[in-house]
Amino acid sequence: MSDESAKFPLVVSTWSFGMPANEVAWRVLSAGGPAIDAVEAGVTSCEEDPSVDSVGWGGLPDSSGEVTLDAAIMDHTGRCGAVGCLHRIRDAIKVARLVMERTPHIMLVGENATTFALEHGMKQTNLLSPQAAHRYDMWRQHRAEDPEVGHDTLGMIAIDAAGRICAGTSTSGIAFKHPGRVGDSPIVGAGLYVWPGVGAAVATGLGEEMMKVCGSYAICDGMRRGLAPREAIAEVLKEIRRRHGGKSDRDVSFLALRLDGIYAGLTLRAATNFTYAVITPSQQQLVNAAALIL
Repeated sequence: MSDESAKFPLVVSTWSFGMPANEVAWRVLSAGGPAIDAVEAGVTSCEEDPSVDSVGWGGLPDSSGEVTLDAAIMDHTGRCGAVGCLHRIRDAIKVARLVMERTPHIMLVGENATTFALEHGMKQTNLLSPQAAHRYDMWRQHRAEDPEVGHDTLGMIAIDAAGRICAGTSTSGIAFKHPGRVGDSPIVGAGLYVWPGVGAAVATGLGEEMMKVCGSYAICDGMRRGLAPREAIAEVLKEIRRRHGGKSDRDVSFLALRLDGIYAGLTLRAATNFTYAVITPSQQQLVNAAALIL
C-alpha cells in the first residue's frame, strides 16, 4: 500500500485497539485542543482498558507476576518525557508528560518513577487485572514461554488543527519478561520520535530490534531527507533484515506521519498482521499494513 494523505486534524495509531483510542483523541482535536492533549487522552483511555493485554491495566506481567509499564511522549518542539519499568501507576503516559514538564530530565525508571508520580498526585493501584492474573497462572503452570505474546505497543501520532504534531507510546512490554526489562517504547529515537518541522514515527513489536537501529529516529531522518513515509520505513526494515542475514522472521512494524499529512504503516513480515487505525475529518478506518516481505 502506498502512502496515504489526510487533512488536519488527524490521528494515526497502532493496532485495532488504536480505534477507540483514536476516538478519544479525536474528541480533543475536534474541540480545538492541542495534539499533546489529544495523544495523552487517547493513550490514557487504552491504559485504562483491561481488555488490552499489552498496555496499562490489562497488561500481562513479568515472570515474577508484577506488571510494569513503559511510556513516552514527544511534542512538536522536540520536548520529551518517558518512564520505564513503572510500578503500580496505571496511566504511564501521564507520568511521562509530567517528567517532560516538571523536571529537567527525559526519563525516570522503576520505584523512583512511581515515587515521582505519587508526589505529583497520581494514584497508586494494582495493575494486575483478573484476566492477566489468570493468564499468568496458566503460564506458571505450563512455562510456555512465548516472546511473541503480549508486546503490542500502542503508538499514537496526532496533528492538530494548527499543524502541531505529537507522538506517544505505552506498553506493558513482552509478556512474562525478565523483571526489569525495558523495551523500546520509552526510548526516544527507538520507540518514538518527532522531528520538528518534519514528522513523527512510532514502533511496535520486538523492542530490542528497534533499539539496535534507532528505528523511529531513522525513519524521521529519512523523511527529513525527502523520503515518503513508506520509503523511510522500508529503509529501516531493510536494515533490520540485513543485520539478520536477510531473514525476515522478526516482529517489527512502524507507523509514520509526515507534517503535510502523508502517513504510512509497514511491517517486516506479513505474518505479523500489523494493523493501524486512522481518523481524519473525512474517515475512520482500520488499515491492514503492507509487509516488506510477503
